[in-house]
Amino acid sequence: MDSKQLKWVYLLALAFIWGSSFILIKKGLVGLTPMQLGSLRILFAAIFLLMIGFKSLVKIHHVKWKYIALTATLGTFVPAFLFALAQTQIDSTVSSILNSLTPLNTLIFGVFGFGLTFRRPQVFGVVIGLVGTFLLIINGAIHHPEQNYYYAILVIIASVCYAINVNLIKKYLSDLSPLSITTGNFLVLLLPALVVLFFSGFFDVIQVESVQHSMIFILILGMVGTGIANIIFFKTIQISSPVFATSVTYLIPVVAFGWGLFDNEMLTPIQFFGAFIILFGVYLSAKK
Repeated sequence: MDSKQLKWVYLLALAFIWGSSFILIKKGLVGLTPMQLGSLRILFAAIFLLMIGFKSLVKIHHVKWKYIALTATLGTFVPAFLFALAQTQIDSTVSSILNSLTPLNTLIFGVFGFGLTFRRPQVFGVVIGLVGTFLLIINGAIHHPEQNYYYAILVIIASVCYAINVNLIKKYLSDLSPLSITTGNFLVLLLPALVVLFFSGFFDVIQVESVQHSMIFILILGMVGTGIANIIFFKTIQISSPVFATSVTYLIPVVAFGWGLFDNEMLTPIQFFGAFIILFGVYLSAKK
């Protein structure tokens, strides 16, 4: 299978894996705090990746480690906690839709920070995407007063982190294998995640049944939704482009919405319209 076909296979696989991540976060938060969830997610992924990819670390030249550390922080560490914190206040479906701003942010930061060129439809896409985001958040806040929609800003910040991350990988780490990048990322994050977990109070509640039950969801999230997915994602960036790779966020809300329906989540008609506008804006921003 050539790269043109393979990139679509990777994209569909990522859509299902990452689309399922939001409901796993929601279930994990039943027994865990956001800090515990984020650190456990990273630790489970790190243990898994070091088991399968430790030998690949020798392929990373010492001058590349600063970029490995930077992409680890922006692409995994910060978003892991931001998403967990955001979903204590907003639905998993809304979180997944706001995450679809990543390609749009990838274009913005690619143009201003990494020398990417852009066309007029892409500028329109940015504006349209921002209008859709405003509709989604404002209408959600009106119809769901029990939820604090200021927390939606955390998801937007996470999408910015992802956008900068993919541009960094494309520019500075394209010569490394996806397994080397991913394993290096989580080796860097192992100690910080352990520190956060230690001070989160996790070891005082580890015997609680709800905590142990939630850990099962985060084990799946860490190994599959973070470890394996990152390998596939980095491979997709290398055989395509940052904007194509992040266009997986067109499909993630569809999967996340399906899981949300099973868990009794529902969007208002205006939120549906806002979601459509966001995805249309993202489509224009990714259009060549």
